[in-house]
Amino acid sequence: MLFHWVRIFRLICLYFALYFENSTTQRAFAFMHNGNVVVLFIADINGKSGLAIASRFLPELIKKYSPTIVIANGENAADGKGLTEKIAQSYFDLGINVITGGNHTWDNPGIYEVWKKNLAALRPANYPPQNPGRGGMIYSCPSGLRIGIINLQGRTFMATIDCPFQKADQMIDDMRRETKVIFVDFHAEATAEKMTMGWYLDGRVSAVVGTHTHVQTADERILPGGTAYITDAGMTGPIDSVIGMKTDVAIRRFVRQVPARYVPAEGNERLCGVVVEIDPQTGKASRIDRLSIQ
Repeated sequence: MLFHWVRIFRLICLYFALYFENSTTQRAFAFMHNGNVVVLFIADINGKSGLAIASRFLPELIKKYSPTIVIANGENAADGKGLTEKIAQSYFDLGINVITGGNHTWDNPGIYEVWKKNLAALRPANYPPQNPGRGGMIYSCPSGLRIGIINLQGRTFMATIDCPFQKADQMIDDMRRETKVIFVDFHAEATAEKMTMGWYLDGRVSAVVGTHTHVQTADERILPGGTAYITDAGMTGPIDSVIGMKTDVAIRRFVRQVPARYVPAEGNERLCGVVVEIDPQTGKASRIDRLSIQ
């Protein structure tokens, strides 16, 4: 008899848990449809497995959130190293509007064909200006709304390229003549440098989203000036890996201290990213939610 009542109690608890979970989910989606800009950002898509899980979940995310724009970091698209025209087109076919980059953007020569065709694929803006490609753009939505996207790269533990802070100042001044909605992908290694960029740009851009480390952080927040911030959005790809690399290869490199060819891992993938809601009149963010879907 006692066992019978315990089972009934558990079923009641399960019912209410599912009820409140569904209600919360419905409220989360409802707030996205009040006239504000919704940016769906997909974290670093790693190789074929990253594309596979993005293909699986992105249509569903687009249906749920009805984003104004979809942005994805694609610097690891081609087996973890760079981006090709064919892969870029597959991203666009999925509904991604703009592809951002990072230090690995340059690793595959196919990126030059992407830039020749003026496709919406960016590279960090603070590389020396003699390099091809562009580090920012104004995306024009079908509604006529314009959204600025800036791609920057950090310098701590990375290449000593031009100053990302000064480059941000210049680009923001130019973009704010056309729009108040500005999204920044800051591709950097050091947490401190990313956080500094967030505070430096607070109130001047709508969002500063960190990329590069492939490990999603749990520090998403709206800064006092109205800028949405997260230190790293994570990785879209295999989680049974070392930041996307096969574990045995990574172990060999660290234990033996000799070079080993990067081999992308596959299987047990996860899609990571963020959804940001922005007031188009002020450019200020009102909400940022992490995505981690498996």
